[in-house]
Amino acid sequence: MTKSKIAISLPKDQLARVHREVQAGRADSVSGYIVRVLEEQAKCESLRELLQDLIKQHGQPGSEDMEWAERVLAPQQG
Repeated sequence: MTKSKIAISLPKDQLARVHREVQAGRADSVSGYIVRVLEEQAKCESLRELLQDLIKQHGQPGSEDMEWAERVLAPQQG
């Protein structure tokens, strides 16, 4: 992948959060963190579009559907 260098401005609290993520090893660099966040945003947008398409095709889920989903997707109590 070809990369381009840019400069961005962030509020101090957001930049501090990014630095904490890097220091904790949850990101390899500030750039790596930004790339990961942008990739996650793209996935969310893609899922949102898929959901909108499904609703157009099949309509809104009913209350029984929502109850089933909440039951199935609920975190398991250990």
